Amino acid sequence: MRIIDLNNPAVQAESFTPPPEKCAAGNPAQMIWNHYTDAAGLFSCGIWQGEDCTLNVQYGPHEEEFCVLLEGEVTLTGSEGEAQHFKAGDAFVVPGGFSGTWQNRGRVRKYYAIMLIRDPDHD
Repeated sequence: MRIIDLNNPAVQAESFTPPPEKCAAGNPAQMIWNHYTDAAGLFSCGIWQGEDCTLNVQYGPHEEEFCVLLEGEVTLTGSEGEAQHFKAGDAFVVPGGFSGTWQNRGRVRKYYAIMLIRDPDHD
């Protein structure tokens, strides 16, 4: 077993664009440097980068994400209207089931760690 270094320059970036219905405004171009996914596919982590845009987001009921912003600013607004603003250096958790918008204010880069929690009643 080896420790995963999230600063490993050998990890190649993957570019992607979310489906048009997820983009509310701006440039939805994104890049991800996925440094690790466990054998069960339930945990992944790495670096994500997105351009200035607003995305409609819907996290699964058991999809938890821990974020540390490395660059830029974001505003997350829940479907009930509560907005929270984060800037480079801030850390936060997006809980499973979160629904709303994710607004990148300029280019954003973050460390991410996503855990898909298994529901023992439905495995």
